[in-house]
Parts: sequence; C-alpha cells; structure tokens
Amino acid sequence: MSVESLAAAECIDVAAAECADAAPVVARTKAEVRAWVAEQRAAGKRVGLVPTMGYLHDGHLSLIDRARETADVVAVSIFVNPLQFGPAEDLDRYPRDLERDLALAASRGTELVFAPSAADMYPEGEPRVSVLPDEEIGGRLDGGARPGHFRGVLTVVAKLFGIFTPDMAVFGQKDFQQAALIRRMALDLDQGVRVEVAPIVREPDGLAMSSRNVYLSPEERERARALSRGLEHGRALFAAGERDAEALRAALWKALEVPGVQAEYAEAANPLTLEPVATADSGTVLLVAARVGRTRLIDNAVLS
Repeated sequence: MSVESLAAAECIDVAAAECADAAPVVARTKAEVRAWVAEQRAAGKRVGLVPTMGYLHDGHLSLIDRARETADVVAVSIFVNPLQFGPAEDLDRYPRDLERDLALAASRGTELVFAPSAADMYPEGEPRVSVLPDEEIGGRLDGGARPGHFRGVLTVVAKLFGIFTPDMAVFGQKDFQQAALIRRMALDLDQGVRVEVAPIVREPDGLAMSSRNVYLSPEERERARALSRGLEHGRALFAAGERDAEALRAALWKALEVPGVQAEYAEAANPLTLEPVATADSGTVLLVAARVGRTRLIDNAVLS
C-alpha cells in the first residue's frame, strides 16, 4: 500500500515523546484506506472513525480518545468538504494546517489519517446521488439557516462510512443537529455503524472549541462568550425549577443581546427530533447560533 508516514520530528513539541513511536499512516486515496481496513479486519481488530475537517483542537482530540475506548484502531479523516458550504460561506478561508493536524493526531496514537483531495472524494464533481435529511430534523435551526448544508454533511459522512466500513464513529455534541441526523442516517440506512456523541470541550473562558474560533479578534471573542453564558443561565433557571420552555428561550435571546452579536436562533428542543418543546424536561436541549463579526458560531447544552 502506497502511503506516507509521519516522521517523529514533525510531532509538536509537547507531544513528541508520545508520538515518536506512534506515527500514523497517511492515506491519500480511498484504495489505500480500504487496503488498510482490510488488514485490520484480517487481524480481528475493530475500527473506529473520527471524521473531521481538520485544523484539529482539543475537542477533536477528545473524539479520538472516545473512539479509543471501544475500538482497537482509530482512523481520522481530514477533509474540508465543499459540498456542505454555501456560495457565500467560508470554504476558501476555512483554516487548514495538515502538518499540525498530523502531529496532533499522532499525539493521540491515531493509526491512520485519511487526507484525500476533493477530486478523489468526488471524481465526477458534485455527486448525482446524495443523502437528503428528513425535514423534521434537518429543516430547522442550522438546516434553515444554511440551505443544503446537511445534504453535504450527510453525503460525505455516508461516503466515509462506505469507504471505512467502521465499527463505530464519534462526533461532537457541539454540532448537535448534525450528530442527530448522522445517527438517524446510520439507523435508517442500516449502515452498521455505531454512532457515538462526545461532550463539548470548552475553552477556559467557556467558549465551545471550534476551528472557526481562530477567526475571532480578541474583542469578538469576548462578545462570543454571550453564547455559553446564555446557555449557563438557561441551565441555572432549569435547575432552579423553571420548566416553561418559552421562558428559557426568552432568557437565551436576552443573553445574546450583546453589541456585535447577531443572534440567529435560540431554541429549547426535543433532543431526538429537534422539535420545539412547550415544557422543558431532563434531556431537553438548548441550542443557540449567532454571528460575531463575520464568524458564525453555534453552541448547546442538554438540561439535566
């Protein structure tokens, strides 16, 4: 199998000792991935997959750690998927740093990194057959704000599931609606993949970790804290006995009334269908989205 290996010298300093003996295989083509997966299956190993768009951070690394708990070998895909970006979105400026990503993946003992080109993933251009989300789950919130986004997400994830045929795959709770749709797709299409969702990892100031945080200026970052502060306030209200979902929504909207923050939605929803609820209960999810400057941020919290 023609692949690249990450040299130990490329490991980031903090993780050099950990990754020196655990350099992942770097596959560039689907054929290389399938050959690697066949080797793992022949050895009786369970394969875990962590799909990402790269520019890894501690949130992504927590997904790798979660996959490691149940899989024998873990693969990470790094692919900025053009299919899920709208015409006016940040496809061209989305942060990319493959060398850094490989070092971070190595620091967690990742066995394989799949870093394909768009031409390899979509050899004939935009696919003629794609996966469309159910409107009940996918047509609201981010689905309403970003038409076509979830079609792109589900299509690329379906392709990755087909390429890797993993035993399990891990996604982050920050993209709550995305994770709900992927879990539904895996069940409805009998893909044989157990989809797990790992908790949100936050910056010290409470901001949910996201590759897009790099866009924020110091002033914008301070404003962006309105999202996590609003969610914490909503959780505090629920803990104090508030069960009126409309009151929780109002509290979220109020928290987002910060200069420089353009709120898109603030919702209290059923965690499975994402349908708005009238009465909040344990398991109800609070979701917010807002633009801070040119950067669109999302966040959520599950009430308990």
